[in-house]
Amino acid sequence: MRSLITISGLLFIALLLVLPAKAAGKKVLAKIDISEQTMRIFVNGKVRHSWPVSTARRGYRTPIGTFKPTRMHKRYFSRKYNGAPMPYSVFFYKGYAIHGTNVIKRLGVPASHGCVRLHPSNAKRLFSLIKASGAANAKIVIVK
Repeated sequence: MRSLITISGLLFIALLLVLPAKAAGKKVLAKIDISEQTMRIFVNGKVRHSWPVSTARRGYRTPIGTFKPTRMHKRYFSRKYNGAPMPYSVFFYKGYAIHGTNVIKRLGVPASHGCVRLHPSNAKRLFSLIKASGAANAKIVIVK
């Protein structure tokens, strides 16, 4: 009986070690095309999602380049823009983030102060993907 408990315990520990490693092995790429106002999500090189976004409106800018997530917040409120809600924020460069918005009607056209806005359900999906794979396995690419 004791050896059965030991074997089941070892199997349980082995599963704990294998499962997180498998999830962390996924490579997540969020590619934002400013000219198209779209974001494509690639997981291990395959397109999984394509969503409309809103990037910087006239007078503001969304940074161009390749970035890594620097911090993530499920609930966040802008310190710069009157406490505006920024659900499922994935910060990638200074104060810039990909986040959900309640201004859904403006998705698909430039409308932000520079952040990349998404439908809240899509922001939640992206947030969950990055969380599951690990920020080290995620990349954000923004192109004109």
